[in-house]
Amino acid sequence: MLRILSSMLLVLTLSGCATAPARQPATAPTSGAALMRLGNFSVSLAVKDLAASRAFYEKLGFRVFGGDQAQNWLIMQNETSTIGLFQGMFDKNILTFNPGWDRNATALADFDDVRELQKTLQARGLTLASAADESSTGPASLMLIDPDGNPILIDQHVPKPAR
Repeated sequence: MLRILSSMLLVLTLSGCATAPARQPATAPTSGAALMRLGNFSVSLAVKDLAASRAFYEKLGFRVFGGDQAQNWLIMQNETSTIGLFQGMFDKNILTFNPGWDRNATALADFDDVRELQKTLQARGLTLASAADESSTGPASLMLIDPDGNPILIDQHVPKPAR
């Protein structure tokens, strides 16, 4: 089977059909939009059985970094990857960003506050599923839904440092 696939690849390459696409340079967001500092990224997984999920991800090299199994949630890491396992807390997997945190949950000296991010998102015409109280300070969150129905949570756990 491997020999057949190798032969097919050789034929496609010689015919010009399998040429590698030209590498595109990194570009700034479209519409003149500035970059947003969303913070540490993780995927929050809605799991059916926390213990089974933990055992599975441990076999992939993940280790518990935080959370509380008795409360049905764990944060796990493997090198640069972070996942959250949440049993019975939400229905869908969620893309999660934590402004103000590095990947070790250490507060950053400078970051974009969730309320600043919220104003920018709204100015760009995005509709929020939930919003942070703009009159508040400190920890807050917002949620939006991407065009495919994927929830995105921007969840800030630390206060914005005074400048």
